[in-house]
Amino acid sequence: MAATIEGQDRVLAAAQQIVKSLNTSTNVDTEDMLMILSNFDNRLSKLSNMMTTTTSSSSTPTSARSAAAAAAVAETDHSSTDIVFEEAAKLVLEWDSPPNADPDSTSEYLNAVDEIIKKTEDLNVLSSDMDRAEAALQHAMAHLEEEFRHVLIVNTVPFDAGRLHESSFIRRCSISSSAVAIPDFETGTLSEDQEDVSSARYSHVKGKSLGADDFSLDLVYNDAIIDLREIANRMIKSGYEKECCQVYSSVRREVLDECLAILGIEKLSIEEVHRIDWQSLDEKMKKWIYAVKVLVRILLSAEKSLCDQVFGDSELIKEVCFMETAKGCVMQLLNFGEAVAIGRRSSEKLFRILDMCDALADVLSDIELLFSDEDGELVCGEAKGVLDGLGEAAIGTFVEFENAVEREISKKPTQGGEIHPLTRYVMNYVKLLVDYSDTLNGLLEKLESYMEHDSSATDNGDNLELENVAPLARRLMLLIKSLEGNLEGKSRMYEDCGMPYIFLMNNVHYIVQKVKDSELQKLLGDQWVRKRRGQIRQHATSYLRASWSKVLSCLKDEGLSGSSSNASKVALKERFKNFNACFEEIYRIQTGWKVPDPQLREELRISISEKVLPAYRSFLGRFGSHLESGRNAGKYIKYTLEDLEGYLLDLFEGTPLVLHHMRRKGT
Repeated sequence: MAATIEGQDRVLAAAQQIVKSLNTSTNVDTEDMLMILSNFDNRLSKLSNMMTTTTSSSSTPTSARSAAAAAAVAETDHSSTDIVFEEAAKLVLEWDSPPNADPDSTSEYLNAVDEIIKKTEDLNVLSSDMDRAEAALQHAMAHLEEEFRHVLIVNTVPFDAGRLHESSFIRRCSISSSAVAIPDFETGTLSEDQEDVSSARYSHVKGKSLGADDFSLDLVYNDAIIDLREIANRMIKSGYEKECCQVYSSVRREVLDECLAILGIEKLSIEEVHRIDWQSLDEKMKKWIYAVKVLVRILLSAEKSLCDQVFGDSELIKEVCFMETAKGCVMQLLNFGEAVAIGRRSSEKLFRILDMCDALADVLSDIELLFSDEDGELVCGEAKGVLDGLGEAAIGTFVEFENAVEREISKKPTQGGEIHPLTRYVMNYVKLLVDYSDTLNGLLEKLESYMEHDSSATDNGDNLELENVAPLARRLMLLIKSLEGNLEGKSRMYEDCGMPYIFLMNNVHYIVQKVKDSELQKLLGDQWVRKRRGQIRQHATSYLRASWSKVLSCLKDEGLSGSSSNASKVALKERFKNFNACFEEIYRIQTGWKVPDPQLREELRISISEKVLPAYRSFLGRFGSHLESGRNAGKYIKYTLEDLEGYLLDLFEGTPLVLHHMRRKGT
């Protein structure tokens, strides 16, 4: 069929040349004309015979010869009409049914389009035929454009978020929905839930780089991809690549927008983001973190593959289509990231900002791979800019937290010397920061000026402690030191001379336990832990001295007039009376004090017992007999050694008690 069409085209071209020659030259050699005609096939035999007849009458004028040739051309043109083209044009112009309704119909329609495309590519076609061919082609392309849109829409595979949630991918990038509460550092008010950041149940999991084998997603049913490729190839070949790309990109953009909506991503301006309350913003940040990974690693990866399948024969077209399809949704996510980065800095945002940093950093190489052409540099540059902005926001937020800890000015002491809410909050906050060590170490290198400034305020021991440690470890050491300084100030608010040491002992012990029970110990080091344990022992010793010195002074020999045999009963009665009063006062007060850690509480009671019980045993053994034989001996010697030992077990339980000396004897 193709050979027939080409032969007929040669006939038409030859005829045009003949007519032109006869009309423009009066000296045309008939033999030359016949030689020209002899180059064509037998379909010109009729024209050749006619020309021979014409040349036999040499007296015939040139105008007559021209008229005869024109008549012959007209007859030849009519007899060699491009039947295939005519049928193809008629089929295209009269087509109403969608090509995909019937495979045979589809093939017939596309073959007709191919014939029209061939016609428009033939440089030897008469202008009138070319006009008809181009009109038919334009009509065909309009129809194919609509059919391309129709096939793309009806064969789009619905986004199955449920399947995604059940996959291993979701488990690798999940983050708890709970928000981190932040204390009011200005007033010092802190609820029970706010005291423990770990109650927020953050589960920071850095997702590993995912490839095609981790999770695959079909965007369009496979059978339809063949039809889309066939239509796209013909539109591109006909010069309608712009229209094809516009249709493809507009349809796929809407699908991606719908996918983002399913993932909980809204289109918000920067101003709208800044007006959102923290609880709502936290939810949106969490959804953003997940959506970034899903979009880049799954959706856009699948979009890139779909573009390759539909436009695989044209590198430029598939790059343009992917860019126009994907750029909008990526920029939507990046705009939200930028809004967060330039928003108000507050401590509760730090973990979410760090999660956003990690999420974007994890997919940055994927973005660079997806948008690898020249136009994609804009998207990659924007992503890097947002990542830098989030990093700066994280650094600034961390510094704000450090300053807030140092400036916290709550003046209400905790009841019973308990662990201060600030201590709980800071240490749980710090404990969570360790999960972001890699990220923070990279970011905190930009804070060397802060480090040098803060390090200059520490003593030589601290300077040695800060040497040869990672940036995050250095910052956390300084942060905890700032916390300890704040706690020292708060300890001075207690009126009882022994309470500040219980308060400091409780808080330092809590700090040490949080370090030991986490990755903080590796970060801060064993030497740092040993130093704090020494502080706990120092506070315990100071407590014993402050609270029990007066009691122990009652059990000394000084002022009792020599040996035990010569001791005055009056003086002894006064000593026992003073001992009883001091002990009962301590019991009444310090049963209301609180040492939450059972082991620390037991160790402290043992320390008291080791000081008080031997002294009481010795004093009672030396002087008790002087009063036991007299009247009202029980008035002065109220307690046996076993009584005191039992009463000491009531200390630091957080429930104030009044001591009744006969209570343990069951009377």
